[in-house]
Amino acid sequence: ASKLEISMPDVVEVEVGDTARIECNFYIPENASYTYIDWFYVDRSNRQVRLYHITASGVLEDDTEYKKRLSLGEDKALSISAVTVQDARTFVCQVGAGSYGVGENSTELSVYKVPKIPEIEPNSGGVSVHSNSIPEIAKCLSKNSFPPPNITWHKNGVQLQAQEKDVNIQSTLTRESSGLYTVSSTLYAPVTRDDRLSSYHCTVHYWLRGHSRALESRRVKVNIFYPAEHLKLQVVPSSALVKEGDNVTLVCESDGNPQPVFTFFKKNLDEWQDVSSLAEPQSGVLTLHDVDKSSSGTYKCQSLDLDDMSQIEEAVDLVVNYIEGVDVKMEPSSTLQEGQNVTLSCDAHSPVNLTYQWRDENGKKLKEGKKLFLNNLSFESSNTYSCRVTAPSVPGLEQSKKLFLAVEGKPRIVAISSPLYVRQDEVINLTCKAIAFPRPTLQWSINGTAHEYMDNQHVASNLTVRVSHDLLQAGAKCRVSNKLGVSEKHIQLVDQKSTAESQGVIIVAIIVAILVVAVLGAVIYFLHKKGKIPCGRAGKQDITKPEARKDKIVVEVKSDKVSEEAGLLQGANGERRAAADQVGQSAGHRQ
Repeated sequence: ASKLEISMPDVVEVEVGDTARIECNFYIPENASYTYIDWFYVDRSNRQVRLYHITASGVLEDDTEYKKRLSLGEDKALSISAVTVQDARTFVCQVGAGSYGVGENSTELSVYKVPKIPEIEPNSGGVSVHSNSIPEIAKCLSKNSFPPPNITWHKNGVQLQAQEKDVNIQSTLTRESSGLYTVSSTLYAPVTRDDRLSSYHCTVHYWLRGHSRALESRRVKVNIFYPAEHLKLQVVPSSALVKEGDNVTLVCESDGNPQPVFTFFKKNLDEWQDVSSLAEPQSGVLTLHDVDKSSSGTYKCQSLDLDDMSQIEEAVDLVVNYIEGVDVKMEPSSTLQEGQNVTLSCDAHSPVNLTYQWRDENGKKLKEGKKLFLNNLSFESSNTYSCRVTAPSVPGLEQSKKLFLAVEGKPRIVAISSPLYVRQDEVINLTCKAIAFPRPTLQWSINGTAHEYMDNQHVASNLTVRVSHDLLQAGAKCRVSNKLGVSEKHIQLVDQKSTAESQGVIIVAIIVAILVVAVLGAVIYFLHKKGKIPCGRAGKQDITKPEARKDKIVVEVKSDKVSEEAGLLQGANGERRAAADQVGQSAGHRQ
């Protein structure tokens, strides 16, 4: 190149608050040196104001508004710190090169501030589909941006265009003292019932380094007011399961917003009776407490929309399941006697199928079905029988009725304390227990302190009395009677003293018998040892034949031990002699 050339970037972008660096690169032919370098900025009057004058001998900084924020690099690049929006202007670099003349170039400093995420607020009062004017949907606000941004509106993700379908967008731009901009935008648009599900948001668009950027707000929904189109009236719990005594709730719901005014009616013959006084105010809930058969019927809910005064109504049938007229009969119905048979029958009325079950007074299950057959009745058959009626299709629906069955008969004594071993002058308790119906009277033949009580179906009496000589001899009688007959039993009293003496005699007799048996056993044993009693093979010999030799066996019973030992030794010697004789006889026969 044969001339002075200066190159600078066309634009330098910097965010507010950062430092801007503007370079000035130049070329002087033959590597000649510059004479001076001057930096300028262009003010609003399009006049150049010098910032620096740079020569080989030094740097001169002019007194301008940029003083204290300027600096020069080693390559003579200009740096501006703490950039503000007012710094968005043109900066000029001028180079003097002596005989090569003077050259200059410029850079546009572009200052920006990224806006904050936009803030959106839906209409807090709600929007009606019957609004006479185009209603306000929401407002959007974007703060602290530079240069001024642009705001767009979106419904369900689709951008809305102003003037389309009565859509109106009003925006306001405000420049703050800092030089930054605040943009506000309001969306006006008509709504329909379907917009209750719609979402809205706004987007702020701005430029950065030659590219368009965007920030979106949060999604919001608008409270849409619309009249009801459908009404639903339902019974809780399900009408098929309602039974007498339940609390029933009728819930009326509409698909309008806000909920309309609800009114409840019950049909009586051909007229509708207002029962809204039983409902919770403005709730659409009617509660019926402790329902019965009379609560059944047709109920109607009527809604009134205060916006357009439209009305809708819906009806539902309430069926209260019940069991009534539970009746228990006995055949025959006359008084029952022991040994007879009886049939118990049970019946009831209900709009649903019923099952029947019989139980006794202890809750024991006896039989399924309407009838219970009892054969060969006894006093023990007297009981309270219960017929339990249930509706399997309606859980918890049941009724029961009881019947007391009494079996009549003359008294029968079932337990008495006889015989009873006593001592004279001893205080004793006599017990007598009987069963009968009607309840019998229990009497004693002697005087004493009587305590009468019931033990299950039995009548029992305890008589406390002191044992006298006469009582020992005569004993006592328990007499039980009712209108059907009398039964009595005698209680025998046995003197324990006489019993003890008799027992002593018996014990002595037993001991003597044992001793006799023992002596007899000893005699048999000794005879066997002497061979007098045949046993085994020896038993085949003729015991009538005379023996070659006989020894006498003398048995003596003495009280001193010496005599006992002598007798035992004699017996032992005799045994040895007898054994020797038998050996000798056997040898003689073989010869």
